[in-house]
Amino acid sequence: MSVRQRVDQQPGFVLHTYPYRETSLIVEVFSRDHGRIGLVAKGARRPMSQLRGVLMAFQPLFIDWSGGGEMKTLVRAEWQGGQPLLGGQALLCAYYLNELLMRLLPREDAHPALYRAYGEALRALADDESREFVLRRFELAMLQELGYGLELESDCDGRPIRPDSRYAYIIERGAVPLDEYGVADDSSVVAGQTLLDMAHGEFRNPESLAGSKALMRRLIQHYLGGQVLQSRRVFTELLAYPGESS
Repeated sequence: MSVRQRVDQQPGFVLHTYPYRETSLIVEVFSRDHGRIGLVAKGARRPMSQLRGVLMAFQPLFIDWSGGGEMKTLVRAEWQGGQPLLGGQALLCAYYLNELLMRLLPREDAHPALYRAYGEALRALADDESREFVLRRFELAMLQELGYGLELESDCDGRPIRPDSRYAYIIERGAVPLDEYGVADDSSVVAGQTLLDMAHGEFRNPESLAGSKALMRRLIQHYLGGQVLQSRRVFTELLAYPGESS
């Protein structure tokens, strides 16, 4: 027997919505204190529904819901304000963040630190901060919060990373000096300086920026279990036509 509960004024963001029956929506929400929650928004697709203009992605909300099963019932949603609307490539990056959370974050698994990191990433994208910097910081925070954190300042044997050395980063093991690992796949090779820059959230070095992107892409693909990210595919296609991406 599930226990019915009522949650009021819970800060949250809409990650995804899709139609449910004739007039309703299923709403996937990332909440601060309850993690990812599935909600049924009854009648939200009706023309006069008060929810139609509120259930927007990337906008901070206060959300009320009730119920004790896997799918709760949305009672009310109220816009908090303070978050500018996103557009262009910043909007595509935000969709990428949402897709990562949808694919990797289990339901009802609270991660307040990840919630803060998500809000900070949206604000940074709205402020036109470097998209690559924003995405790398969020990816690192997400893996850390989900229990897949990277050891970036020590190698697999606990020795300090040497900035002038190169390593093979082996998933579930860590950084292995190339002179000990032998022949490594190019996709796993990363500079020691890149690992140290990632540890300090510093991506201004072009080699570190490129190396961190390649490493994070490989790690995230591994934890996705081969699932294809639609947001990444769309972004790649749009970049082939520069006039379409801005």
